[in-house]
Amino acid sequence: MEMNAHYTSFVAVGDSFTEGMSDLLPDGSYRGWADLLAARLAAREPDFRYANLAVRGKLIGQIAADQAPVAAAMGADVVALVGGLNDTLRPKVDMGHVREHLEAAVELLAPSCKQLVLMRSPGRNGPVMERFRPRMEELFLFIEELAARHGALVVDLYGSPALADPRMWDVDRLHLTPEGHRRVAEAVWQTLGLPAEDDWRAELPATEPPGWTVRRAQDLSFARRHLLPWIGRRLTGRSSGDGRPAKRPELLPYAPHEDQRVS
Repeated sequence: MEMNAHYTSFVAVGDSFTEGMSDLLPDGSYRGWADLLAARLAAREPDFRYANLAVRGKLIGQIAADQAPVAAAMGADVVALVGGLNDTLRPKVDMGHVREHLEAAVELLAPSCKQLVLMRSPGRNGPVMERFRPRMEELFLFIEELAARHGALVVDLYGSPALADPRMWDVDRLHLTPEGHRRVAEAVWQTLGLPAEDDWRAELPATEPPGWTVRRAQDLSFARRHLLPWIGRRLTGRSSGDGRPAKRPELLPYAPHEDQRVS
């Protein structure tokens, strides 16, 4: 990878992770790692353009069918494709179909851009992670194989203990905090051959874990506010992204959000 490379355009493809949940802005929209990365790239290139086609809840088949052809037609310098993790979290999944859809997307995107970026996504330490870890690792192994065949870069977030720390995850336990998104942006930035600003792998300082009562209260709140609605959508075949348009559907000059967050 060329150090201090120049990139004039960036397209992000994927699901809620790339849409930016749960990095909330004052206007109720989400920022996230892709917006943060775009802002930094735009600071280096006056005519920089950015599109974000990600939609929360999307499976890899939907990403391959709906987002990948649009992204390929844009002819951007950099395309980031992150998908498949929603599939692995389903009660039942055909991993053969996941691989087929992912391969189709990569085969379409890789020749359309200067640099394709893939990811081994992070996961929050805990029982859910342990249950689905074999599927995730099967997915990530295939991503490595695809990257080797098509000259794509792989950002290994899964291998970072810092990003597995529960403190890096929002209360829904599915999406990163603003600090987590900031670290992902730095990881992609460095993988693209750009000069490091900090150590995104640095682990958080040790703290005293919450007591049993606090943990049980957190578990009950999580189940009521996030887990049960998520299960309900799975049972009824619905998705949180149904009917939702792409975050930033056109490859246009980027005007970054004011750097503020909801506290």
